[in-house]
Amino acid sequence: MTTSTRLLAVALGALAVAPHASAGLFYSGEQFAELPSRPSGFLTDHRALRAAGYERPDGLPSPLRDDYLAAAARLEKLAKTRALTADEIADLGAVHIRLGKPDKALNVLAPAVRKFPDHFRIAANLGTAFQLSGDLERAGTQLEEAVRLAPAKLKPFEQAHLKLVNLRLKEGKAANQPQTVDDLFGVKYVGASGAPEGGSLADTEVKKLPADALITVQQLALWLPGDARLLWQLGELCNALGDVRSAAAALDGCVTEFALGSPDLRKRRLLYRGAADELAKKPGHEQHRGTLKTKSSRPLLKAFDESLLPAIDADKVNALPWPVLAATSIDAKGKASFAKYLDQLDGKTVTLTGFMQPVKDELAATGFLLLEYPVGCWFCEVPDPTGLLNVELKAGKTAEFRKGLIKITGTLVLNRTDPEGYLFSLKDAKVGEAD
Repeated sequence: MTTSTRLLAVALGALAVAPHASAGLFYSGEQFAELPSRPSGFLTDHRALRAAGYERPDGLPSPLRDDYLAAAARLEKLAKTRALTADEIADLGAVHIRLGKPDKALNVLAPAVRKFPDHFRIAANLGTAFQLSGDLERAGTQLEEAVRLAPAKLKPFEQAHLKLVNLRLKEGKAANQPQTVDDLFGVKYVGASGAPEGGSLADTEVKKLPADALITVQQLALWLPGDARLLWQLGELCNALGDVRSAAAALDGCVTEFALGSPDLRKRRLLYRGAADELAKKPGHEQHRGTLKTKSSRPLLKAFDESLLPAIDADKVNALPWPVLAATSIDAKGKASFAKYLDQLDGKTVTLTGFMQPVKDELAATGFLLLEYPVGCWFCEVPDPTGLLNVELKAGKTAEFRKGLIKITGTLVLNRTDPEGYLFSLKDAKVGEAD
């Protein structure tokens, strides 16, 4: 078995073929993997969704935000020519919410719920818009409707969302200055000593946790990426389930990105960070490996509208977005189904940025793997097959390993027949500096 075959076999073993996004904030341009996702990948996508909700003060681009802005502009333009369908209205409300504009979402969804009273996606999105605008009472009323209208598979998630809103409503003004996690599961996140412990939870408390607790919290956090308390809840769950490294990372985000000031949170953060640092001193892969059982490496498979992608030009270099690669699906026999846009790029010259992953121990390589995000340990944090691209440099050319972001240009070749080969390759490639 070749090196590439071995690496792909590991990646395929980690892949969970997933259905479309399953609940909460509904936008047809988004597609999610099966939850729970690996915490490191989840936190990456969670941060990207959160960043899409505001204009970056540093002026740097936000591709996900740009996609949502383009989708909103297209739907608003369409609304000037004809009445939007119920699904289109739900989408427009959803992208306004993603863009951090719940008031604009309310202007779209509130009239629509009267016109389409039994449309689940409109009801669910409107409930979320009320919540984010600060009207928890109307959010609760609307989410009761969403629970009533939800398909059976989605009802538990909508019920969890309703419970969250009702808990916040009972807290009143205290909900704006949270000192504790939401009591979603009736669990005290403490160890056998009765106090917080890094990497453990008392057996009596573990038994209270529902089997789908991690899935539920991840789903809620994907709908509400700007909700700091959900990130705190996720961190506590990770620690309770034995992954103190992920717990520390989540609570780091609560303090550094959300500036939560709860003394209890900050005490727990130091505790979990200390336990994670001790774990990092262990030899081999033990320092990288988490203990949670997950079904996907990251949750966000697709968050773009293909109709908004730039036109393909056979005579020029075409930008290849990573989300287009991630939208590839693989059946049980390893056969890939490519997005139409990606299919049309096959054989064309493309360019994209990423991180080098060597496949051999050599200083100057004639080929390597390109990853969207760097990994700390290949065998512990292996990306999905859709998250890597095989690069073959031009004949006679070599490249030295670089740790930073690089830009690659070459001819895209899609693998349509060999289930043991890489899904995507760049032939006759050249390496340049990322912009």
